Amino acid sequence: MGSGGRKSVEVFEVQDFEQPWRNIDWNPSNLKSELSELLKFMEKCKNIRQFKILLHGPVGAGKSCFVNSVRTVYKERIVFVAAEETSAGKSCTNTNKTYKITDKDSVTLPFVFSDVMGLENQDESGIHLDDIINVLHGRVKEGYQFNPVSPLTDADPDYIHEPSLNDKVHCLVSVVDANKISLMEDEMIQKMKAVRKSALRLGIPHVVLMTKIDVDVCPLVTKDLAEVYKSRKIIEKMQEFSHTIGPPLKCMFPVSNYYEETELDDKKDVLILSALKAIAGFVNDFIEDINI
Repeated sequence: MGSGGRKSVEVFEVQDFEQPWRNIDWNPSNLKSELSELLKFMEKCKNIRQFKILLHGPVGAGKSCFVNSVRTVYKERIVFVAAEETSAGKSCTNTNKTYKITDKDSVTLPFVFSDVMGLENQDESGIHLDDIINVLHGRVKEGYQFNPVSPLTDADPDYIHEPSLNDKVHCLVSVVDANKISLMEDEMIQKMKAVRKSALRLGIPHVVLMTKIDVDVCPLVTKDLAEVYKSRKIIEKMQEFSHTIGPPLKCMFPVSNYYEETELDDKKDVLILSALKAIAGFVNDFIEDINI
């Protein structure tokens, strides 16, 4: 007991790791070269023009911002094309929209991002679960406007009855805000589990991007992004999401999108390229598995 009968409270400081718990090459040029080799393999597949990567997740997690960040890395200048979600709490993306990626020499890369309306807790808000599953199957035409309370049906003119390999999704990427993983309500958890289960049933690889890692999650990372893989807080957030939704840690990647920056940042580039390299690798595995 302390003075006045009050109990003393011990405060434990979270200790970060001395050595990184995941190795990463912090040279963006090296990562681009490695990624280029994976993309060359994808280009050899004659049955698919461009591989489709579906971005999905809660509103405000940074899906559209990630598209702009990837374009920024490849254009080697700050790019803003995809409408980014704001703090207003509503999705900026309301249609089924596909984004191509080109480099600074205007060469088109062999993959596209499919960006859809964000998930919300309430069934009457955000993208309907059936519509995400329709996108996974390749049944939704480009430009289709999502209706939270009325998903696409086979009677709709925007419904693709016989989707080709080009229409289908080849990798599912869940985008989640690191700061909100502990705050996810059961409705959101069940929706994300259902989407993951549908993708795995189709043999589609599933990757998770954990965004906003330098915003209030860990002082070490806020100070220096290069310390991300020494951060105990970061791996704890990843483990929490893994235990809640199901993906293994090897399929999860912390990233920091370009948001307010006006100049390029090698550390951001490396984390983005590292995630893309993993996605490309999983897509290549998918190609081999289905023999196309």
